[in-house]
Amino acid sequence: MFKNYFKIALRNLLRHKSFSAINILGLSIGIATCLIIMLFVQNELSYDRYNKKADRIVRVVFKGTVQGNEMKEASVMPPVAQALRTEFPEVQEATRLSRGGVPRITIGEKVFREDEMVFVDSNFFQVFTLPFVKGDSKSALIEPNTIVISKAIAEKYFGKDDPMGKLIVLNDEKASYKITGVMDNIPVNSHFRYDLFASMAGLEESRSPSWMTSNFFTYLVLQPGYDYYKLEAKLPGVVERHIGPQMLESMGITLAEFRKKGNDLGFFLQPVTSIHLHSDMQSEMSPPGDLRYVYIFSVIALFMLAIACINFMNLSTASASKRAREVGIRKVLGSVRFDLIRQFLLESILLTCLALLLSIVLVYIALPFFNQLSGKNLSMDFSTHPWFLPTLLIFGLVTGVLAGGYPAFFLSSFKPVAVLKGRLTAGRKSISLRSGLVVFQFFISIILIVGTTVVYKQLAYIQHKKLGYDKDQVIVVQDVGWLGQNADVFRAQLSQDPRVMSVSSSGYLPAGPSNDNNFFVFADNNSSQLVKTLRYEVDEMYLPTLGINLAAGRNFSKEFGTDSSGIIINETAAKAFGWNENALGHTLSHSDKHGVNDVYHVVGIVKDFHFRSLHERISPLVMVLQKNYGALIVKAKGRDITGLLATMKKEWTALHAEIPFSYSFLDDRFNNMYAGEQKTGIILAIFAGLTIFVACLGLFGLVTFMAEQRTKEIGIRKVLGASVTGVVKLLSRDFIKLVLIAFVIAAPIAWFIMNKWLQDFAYRINISWWVFVVAAIFAIVITLITISFRAIRAAVANPVESLRNN
Repeated sequence: MFKNYFKIALRNLLRHKSFSAINILGLSIGIATCLIIMLFVQNELSYDRYNKKADRIVRVVFKGTVQGNEMKEASVMPPVAQALRTEFPEVQEATRLSRGGVPRITIGEKVFREDEMVFVDSNFFQVFTLPFVKGDSKSALIEPNTIVISKAIAEKYFGKDDPMGKLIVLNDEKASYKITGVMDNIPVNSHFRYDLFASMAGLEESRSPSWMTSNFFTYLVLQPGYDYYKLEAKLPGVVERHIGPQMLESMGITLAEFRKKGNDLGFFLQPVTSIHLHSDMQSEMSPPGDLRYVYIFSVIALFMLAIACINFMNLSTASASKRAREVGIRKVLGSVRFDLIRQFLLESILLTCLALLLSIVLVYIALPFFNQLSGKNLSMDFSTHPWFLPTLLIFGLVTGVLAGGYPAFFLSSFKPVAVLKGRLTAGRKSISLRSGLVVFQFFISIILIVGTTVVYKQLAYIQHKKLGYDKDQVIVVQDVGWLGQNADVFRAQLSQDPRVMSVSSSGYLPAGPSNDNNFFVFADNNSSQLVKTLRYEVDEMYLPTLGINLAAGRNFSKEFGTDSSGIIINETAAKAFGWNENALGHTLSHSDKHGVNDVYHVVGIVKDFHFRSLHERISPLVMVLQKNYGALIVKAKGRDITGLLATMKKEWTALHAEIPFSYSFLDDRFNNMYAGEQKTGIILAIFAGLTIFVACLGLFGLVTFMAEQRTKEIGIRKVLGASVTGVVKLLSRDFIKLVLIAFVIAAPIAWFIMNKWLQDFAYRINISWWVFVVAAIFAIVITLITISFRAIRAAVANPVESLRNN
């Protein structure tokens, strides 16, 4: 029986080559898109789940509001871990991680530069599952001045030699660090990725009793099955017991008085598995993902597959008359409806299997390009993903049943007497269903057109928005501190170059990775008016080098010896303190943990400039005059940038720098801040294009079938004088109506979705009415292009041949 079904199915596929090709191509593109998105979503959802205790690990974060400014800190104070471990029995373990900056590694005569290292507590590797290749994970970091390195670093530093017990020197410190362990490379789906883990026991700051500074990422392991919300409900008591007394001592204000001013602060918990997609904390260790894009791409995958299945259903039901006589004869010869349903479902599954095989080939071809765009390292490796093959088979079976289910029931319902007498008609229900499915296809297409347009308009807005500083022809030279005493020499040489307009030294940059420093200050010795700001350490050339304009007052100057206690604030800070344009002459005070006040005099106000992402509102900023060689900021003039860079490299090398000369352009650093959105926009455009293409494939198939069904009508119309244009209008008119109906439904939904997406940007465009007009015109144009070829071909056919053959 099944052998006979298989033969008939194969014969029908070969007989109707055009319809089969359209269905297979459409389904294969839809399935391939689904597979790629499925790999992407699985990767995004898998972050930090490699840890054996992943369901029990939570991170402690610090949130608050000070003078209307929101705080969201991923790191907390040094004593938090020990306090929570001691005070709450449900906390089984607590461990910390603290960033150690960009280290210079010296091994004998060799010098290496790494992106970043961290200090961790000795129990860190009992909390996180990071297997050791060499050494004991339980004891490796108990002693001070010990360090664990990754397998990649071990190969980089020592080749095939055993690194255990070897000594390395960090940042020219007198003390050497002994390698006590080598671990496997951290999985890429981790919210932190480091290669150097030094012992926290040697870090003096880790023993600080201060609850007023937050530089430690703190993780807890809770009891199995414990609801972390219960512990979170107890954390306000921790603030009362520990932060309250220190706030009173250092700032002279009680916690109750602080809260009466409308301020608040507290500790909260984040499951480690939710950090990548759900965290909105500042100073994360790696760029987080975005749950919205997981949803968007998942919906696109479902829509793409739905459109491919709709094409199959449309073409199968539209071409029902070609199979009607076959169904009638089979029923007369004794076939029951269930047998016919099985036959048509088998045909559908066979076609789906062919599409599935083609889709796997397409995935292998497309994955490298997708990885390059998304920054992922996805692979369809059946050996590492044993679940993938059965998932594919189930996926193919389900898709085949979904695509072929309705056509199977529709075709098997024909009455044998009616079809054998040639009285089969499509029926209003069938036509209405096909029309509804076409509307759905273009409903999705129009939403994707609007979405892609809005994304690109927002990205263009970011690129051209006035930032309040000049990012053009600004060169950033990192690691200048490695030059030691020669850093001043290097700066002086650059300042004398006629191709250089000005040079500033500061690691605080308005775009890209930057130094970051929270700064709590209060105005005019009034500690009750505490405001959280960012503190920039700059020199007197910072403002002119970056083209930042003053709103009032003056810049720092060597002519004023008192500028060491001077401070420059931005307009937002002036408003936060209630001074507005009258800030000059006022004072700001900063209290350390011992209650000692540093008093600064406001000497200038700069116009607001964007020193963070456009996702965030401009916050209060203060600048102090302090030498900082985190980087050199070089403003170039003229066009000889290549020659200037060559000279800079030559001078750098002549000063016997131990690492190669490296630089970046400030405008590139700015663009990289939005690289994720730009890549997402490209991916969205590709998926939108594929979805529209698959919809057009189905449309082309429907038009082809309609032209065949109406061949006699077209012939008669031409004999009676109808023009080619008239015939094309006849075949196009119904589809244009369906596109317009789809537009009316899709426009408000597209506006709602994209307006929600734009709300993540503090500075954003307004969705213009013409975006929807363009989407409608584009949808109509692609509809006309799709159907015009087949419609014109039918219109110019010889009517005599059409009438003779029908």
